[in-house]
Parts: sequence; C-alpha cells; structure tokens
Amino acid sequence: MGNYKTASEMDKLKRFEKIPTEIYKDSGEACRAVAQEIASLIRIKQTKGEIAVLGLATGSTPTRLYGELVRMHKEEGLSFRNVVTFNLDEYYPMNPDALQSYVRFMNEYLFDHIDIDKHNIHIPDGTIDIKDVSRFCFEYERKIAEVGGLDLQILGIGRTGHIGFNEPGSPKDSVTRMITLDHLTRVDAASDFFGEENVPRTAITMGVGTILKSRRIILMAWGEGKAKIIKTTVEGQITDSVPATFLQTHHNATIVLDEAASAELTRTKTPWLVGTCDWTSRLIRRGVVWLCQQVDKPILKLTDKDYAEHGMSDLITQHGPAYNINIQVFNELQHTITGWPGGKPNADDSSRPERAKPFPKRVVIFSPHPDDDVISMGGTFIRLVDQGHDVHVAYQTSGNIAVFDDDALRFADFVREYCSALGIAKEETANLYQKVLSSIVNKAPGQVDSHEVQLIKGLIRRGEAKAGCRASGISDAKAHFLDMPFYETGRVKKKPLSEEDIQIIVNLLQEIKPHQIYAAGDLSDPHGTHRVCLSAIFQALERIKAEGAKWLKDCYVWLYRGAWQEWDIDQIEMAVPISPQELLRKRRAIFKHQSQKDRPLFPGSDAREFWQRAEDRNKATAKMYDKLGLAEYEAIEAFVRYKF
Repeated sequence: MGNYKTASEMDKLKRFEKIPTEIYKDSGEACRAVAQEIASLIRIKQTKGEIAVLGLATGSTPTRLYGELVRMHKEEGLSFRNVVTFNLDEYYPMNPDALQSYVRFMNEYLFDHIDIDKHNIHIPDGTIDIKDVSRFCFEYERKIAEVGGLDLQILGIGRTGHIGFNEPGSPKDSVTRMITLDHLTRVDAASDFFGEENVPRTAITMGVGTILKSRRIILMAWGEGKAKIIKTTVEGQITDSVPATFLQTHHNATIVLDEAASAELTRTKTPWLVGTCDWTSRLIRRGVVWLCQQVDKPILKLTDKDYAEHGMSDLITQHGPAYNINIQVFNELQHTITGWPGGKPNADDSSRPERAKPFPKRVVIFSPHPDDDVISMGGTFIRLVDQGHDVHVAYQTSGNIAVFDDDALRFADFVREYCSALGIAKEETANLYQKVLSSIVNKAPGQVDSHEVQLIKGLIRRGEAKAGCRASGISDAKAHFLDMPFYETGRVKKKPLSEEDIQIIVNLLQEIKPHQIYAAGDLSDPHGTHRVCLSAIFQALERIKAEGAKWLKDCYVWLYRGAWQEWDIDQIEMAVPISPQELLRKRRAIFKHQSQKDRPLFPGSDAREFWQRAEDRNKATAKMYDKLGLAEYEAIEAFVRYKF
C-alpha cells in the first residue's frame, strides 16, 4: 500500500502529518489494499506454522473490508484456520443475538463465511454479571498476551476521536475495561437502536494501551463526515481529549482514507502549503477562495502581496499577476449563478451552467428519502416548476424506519375510527388496530417492526411526500415511489444493492427520458442510504449508456447535497439564487413532512430541525458569494455536475 511519491514530498508532508496517511480514490479500493495486507500477513504466518492475531473493529467502516476478505476466502482460497481474533468492544449490557450486538455483526459480515475456528474468536461479553466485568477484562488482556499480542489491529474512528470505545479522557496506558459512552457516541448510535433512549450507556472496550501494543495498526475512515476528526488525528497535538491522536506515538501505524475523508488534510485542502503543486483551473479557484477567507477580502481586491504572504507565490509566478487570476476566478464563479436551473429559453447559454434548449425540459429529481427533495433543493424544485418544466420526483426508498411508533398508532386509530363512522368493516379494522397496538406495545427496544407497522409508516411518509409535491407545484401523478428493495429490512442495516434495485431506476429513466436528472450527492448521510441510492443511479446510467440510448446524450446530471453539508464554493458548478418568498415556499413544502417535524426519529448530531439546517446552509452559501464580491442574494442552492 502507499501513495506517497518522492522522499522530498514525504519530508514536506511530515511537517503536517504526524502519522503516515494513505489516500485512495474510494473505500472499495482502500479496503482491497488493506485486505491484501491482512491476507499477506496470514499467509506468511501459515508458511511459518504460526498463528496470525488480528484485532478487529465493527461499525460501517470495515464492512467492505470484511466483504473483500470473504471474497478472498471463497475465490482465492485464503484460509483463516491459523487466525485468532480479538474484537475491540461490545455494548454493555448486550445480548449476542440482538440486532445491535457486535457478536451478531461479526458473524454476519465475516465469521459465518470463512473457515475460522470458532474457539479462536474473542469478543467482549455483554451478558456477564456486572460484578464479573473487571475479572473478564483482566482475562481478555491475559488471553491477548498469551497468544503473543496483536499482530495487526484494524480501527475505525468516531466523531469524538474515539478508537474502540475509548472516549475523550481515556489515558494512553488504559487497558480493557468498562467505559461510559460519550453523549455524541450515543447520538451517533441512535439510528441503530431506533432512538437514543435505547442506546446502552456503557460498553466494554480494549484500552488505548492495549491497542498501542499491537505490532501494526491500520485506522480506516470514509466520507466527508470523518474529515475534520481525521485532520485533528493526523495533524493535531497529542491529547487524551482525542484518543486517536495517541496513534502518533506508534512506530507502525497508518491512516487509510478515501478522498472524501481526506478533505480537511492540508495536502488535500491547501496543497500549496505543503509544496509545489499543479495549478489546475479547479485548484486555482480553490486557492483564491481560501485566500479570500484568510485575508477577509473579496476576489477582486486580492494583491500579489496577499498571494505571496500565504504560500501562493508559485501561482503568481505561473499565472499572475494577481489581477489576471482574480478576474479569471471571479468570472468562473459569476458564471455558476443562474436563476434558470433548467436553462433560459432564447438566451445565449455559452457561459451558463445549463443549456437553453430544449425548452421545456423533462426533469427527474431523485430523492433517497421521502423528504430529501424539498429539504435539499426545494427552491430549485419550485423554480423548475414555475418556469414550465415537466418535473417528476422519484422517491427511492419508503423511509419507513424514520417514523415514530406513536404516529403509526395514531394513523391506525384514524382508520379504525373513520371506518367505524362510515359503518365499514368495523370488526376487521378494530382487529387491525389491536394487532398494530399489540405489535408496538410488545416490541423490545431496537426490534424490527411488524409488516403491518412498516406498511403504515411507509404510507405516512408517502402521503407527506405527495403533500410536499403539491406544495411545490406538481400533481401526485408526477410523484414516483420506487420502494427500492435494498432498503426494506425494517432496520438501519440494509441489504446489498441488487439487480432489481438498479433495474427499477433504469425502467423509470427509460420511461421519462429526462433532459435533466437531480440526485443526492450527500455522501456524508450518516445512515448510508444516500450513498447506496446514488450508486444505483450511477449504475443505471452506465447500463443505459451501454445500451446506446440516444436521449442520454442530451441529459445533464446535477448533484445536490442534503441536510448534512454543502458543496464547497470551489466545487459549485451551478448556484441557484432563492428569493425570500421562494425560501418561505420551500419551508412550507418541508413542513408537509410532519413525521419529521419538531423532532425526527434520526436527527443526527445537529439539534436544528431539517428546515433550519437547509435555510442556514442556503443563506451561508449566499453570504459566501457576497463576501467574495459577487451579487448578494437571500439564499443559494448549489449543484455539481456529474459527467459520465
């Protein structure tokens, strides 16, 4: 593994990066590289007649790694007979058969699919009596030592900087023990437990000291959501408030990232501070925007001195003077702004992000959940409809797990009362209500809903989506509910994307033959649904392209981001201004999603409601354009074009 270039570049990186860090295009490529290292270790040990001792992690980060190891076992004959494993942690208390159990997780993703001896598997026990926990932890440490220590430890990282469940404040020499979970950790786990109130408050975890005794450590992180804590871990000071920073003291630790998780690292965000770089048009724009923020000036007021004092002399030498660079970037950003997201008819479109023709356009807005359309691009949605385009919305999933039990019960009661009032099958509806009531009342924390309850919750969200469409100006007939099968598990954990999922997208696109597609590029969605839904769209487009569909040659794909974050200014290719009146219309459309109002079931770590997050984000984008010296708007929705 590795993507450093020359020794000189590595020396420059060391000024910032205190742990060797490798960046891959995506998590799939990264996991294949890590899996190869693990496989190599196992095979070398096999030739010596020795055991390979692996420390394993759970959570969404290592799932593709485990999938690759399973593939290598089945297709390449990689044997795990000489492997001994120790998992990092487990919730306490926790039944091993529970949906959230790390025992169950490891069995489902790895152990049930390889030839490992079950006696060689060690996972903290979430069922032992509280008085026996200390003794269990002592024995866990003893067993690790007995097999000679960990050869290789796999880690993920939490937003608090925890490794394992070593929360902020964990000392460097800590050992396996019970620990109280940080509030942020419990918030992040809330979706797995169907509510924060169901998340255990304690866990058993290997200590930082235990981890640091490993002969080799690989910490993996994917997605924009991990970018800030990765920067702190790799470039920050060592502190027990961010336990992952202790990895800086290890002689053989490596951080493995996808491009998104590396976004805040100096070499990615401001590579000119590390050394010379290739000043592409995109990098020039990023550098100029960054410089404006550093000196608090609009673009056209930047000087040669500003560039020189902030490590950008090379840019002036290659493309200067400052005036030329400033004009270039100012014009590029100016040309991203358009009040006509579907293209302005009978206008010169040579410097506009969208084509004037054809007009009107057929448009498909893909919405991963039933409210992402109005939350993420509601203003643009309204603008497209008002300007006469044929707009369709495709809701990719039912969103049924994000509805409170009480809402489902309330709707079941409404059906019972409505039917009773009309004298319709009173006994049957009463029985249904009792069945739903019994299912909800007797459901254990984190248990999957019954089929009837899942159906009701899905219909609640479907009705809200239709109301949101009507508020945005289109009829129910233009709302398409795809109910992609990968989502329908009743759990946060979904099924793998299937042929059926992709074909559903293909069929819809072939039916409508859109000139524009809008899709969620919000890959930091903490539930992962956005990522899977986008993958399905991309795969569908590639399939349609391979089939030679002529309409696809005249189709633009625009990616929006959702409630979690926004595109950086240097990335934006289309910026749609939203007036105060349109912002209010967008808010009203979001309000139609009443089950997500006030307190959604899975709010993430942000206490604001979704409409507040969206408005604050849109206003912040507009303010940034204003501070750069461009026109001042109330709000802006931003898009990046996907070129396939």
